[in-house]
Amino acid sequence: MKALILAAGLGTRLKPFTDIHPKALFRVEGKTLLEHALNHLKSAGVDEVIINVHHFAGQIIAFIQDHHDFGLKIAISDETGELLETGGGLKKAAWFFRDCDCAIVRNVDLLSDLDLLRMAKDHLASLSLATLAVRKRETSRYFLFDDRMNLCGWENLKTGERRLSKETVSPMPLAFSGIQVVDPRIFPMITEMGKFSLTDLYLRLAKTHNIRGYLEDGVVWRDVGKMTNDK
Repeated sequence: MKALILAAGLGTRLKPFTDIHPKALFRVEGKTLLEHALNHLKSAGVDEVIINVHHFAGQIIAFIQDHHDFGLKIAISDETGELLETGGGLKKAAWFFRDCDCAIVRNVDLLSDLDLLRMAKDHLASLSLATLAVRKRETSRYFLFDDRMNLCGWENLKTGERRLSKETVSPMPLAFSGIQVVDPRIFPMITEMGKFSLTDLYLRLAKTHNIRGYLEDGVVWRDVGKMTNDK
């Protein structure tokens, strides 16, 4: 299997560390976030990874080289010229996934023991364009799902904004966990250009295709932005 680690962000929640380092190299429990992400992917049998970089990109590349690619085949998606956000980052890395059944996409700034292999198998069986790991937790922004766990909208409780892709009775709000599995069929459908969010892409595609939620309550999930550096 192949995977994309989204590591290009500025990491503003981890300041002052990210004033001089990329968030991917922030240490938690003695390891960098990048190492935690790579180990999580390796546990599911992933052997090829592409990592998008922007903020202090050179430090990430040097770290990977110093550790001999952690025993994986690692490619870099260079966004140093322009930060493309999550959707643009996925689109730029599309070439990497041409010969695979599905792609795991994982944010670098989270800790999780979600069973990725089980999630990938569930995704493949569903024939969905994308499967989003979600859980029941308090946040200000939620994806909305119908009774079949198909994406039907999104809402921001702070601003009151609500966007619906499909009309449904009593949509279920669930918080995104920063992990998703996508079918390579999605890439030709990405018409957005430049920088854009995966949220925008999924809400558009959910009007005509199945974008599913994968409820992952019961596994470890930790918000790295609320931690302190333990280097």
